[in-house]
Amino acid sequence: MIVVAGEALIDLVPQGTGALAALRPALGGGPFNTAVALGRLGSPAAFCSRVSADAFGEALLDRLRETGVDVASVQRGSEPTTLAVATVGADGSAAYSFYVDGTADRLFAAPSTLPSGTRAISFGTCSLVLEPGASAYEELMRRAAAQGVFTALDPNIRAGLIPDADAYRARFKSWLPSVSLLKLSEEDAAWLGGSPREWLSAGPGAVVITRGGDGLTAFTADGEYAVPGERVEVVDTIGAGDTVNAALLHGLAVRDALSARALAGLGSAGWTELLGFAARAAAVTCSRAGAEPPYAHELEG
Repeated sequence: MIVVAGEALIDLVPQGTGALAALRPALGGGPFNTAVALGRLGSPAAFCSRVSADAFGEALLDRLRETGVDVASVQRGSEPTTLAVATVGADGSAAYSFYVDGTADRLFAAPSTLPSGTRAISFGTCSLVLEPGASAYEELMRRAAAQGVFTALDPNIRAGLIPDADAYRARFKSWLPSVSLLKLSEEDAAWLGGSPREWLSAGPGAVVITRGGDGLTAFTADGEYAVPGERVEVVDTIGAGDTVNAALLHGLAVRDALSARALAGLGSAGWTELLGFAARAAAVTCSRAGAEPPYAHELEG
């Protein structure tokens, strides 16, 4: 079981140009997208979050169930669902503004136990910023790591939600001793400061940097491994990084490599194969509108 902990929200995606373009609601949130992608790839997955009891919340849980994701660990609340208004650039890149005050996911409480058979847990995005839930997710991360659970982190920076950048950067560094796999975009890396080698020395067994269409690079104590991006006609990039998260975790799980020792033993061939799989998965997501990660059969061969 791979557990994904974090927010589920509604993306409002413009269907035209200009400030008053019609908005189409789409199911989203970085952790939610990661959980859906894991389910579609065939990994046993569970979602750990707090979701509204409103109609949007029901739709989010329905998608998780349809994808085979266990939702027994999802807490419910009467507060509304978080909304994210997306702006899609000419190159397909997406930017967001958020409506988060008083929403259900902010009131997440750390559960006392993880689902039976948990091998890994993934964290990231808004859930690690918005209090009081952020402290609860942080508590869960530290506790899981102390119990020997493989932990993955994708900060997925949303700068507009971070009131004190320096405080967040310091907090990010404090998480690293509890992180097994750190994945982040080159834009996030630049915003956070530091370097992959610096982050590796603080705890993670591997750091993976995504570079959009230019591919992915993994940094480990033994070396660096890079693959190019898959060429595809980009519709938008919504959910691409979340798909990479899921593909990396799925690939490690099928290799029985969800441990520090196994990460260190992947070597050049293992990392190249794993990164290539993640690049192909992200390319499929970019080839269609919204966060629609691939199914396993779409990546065969």
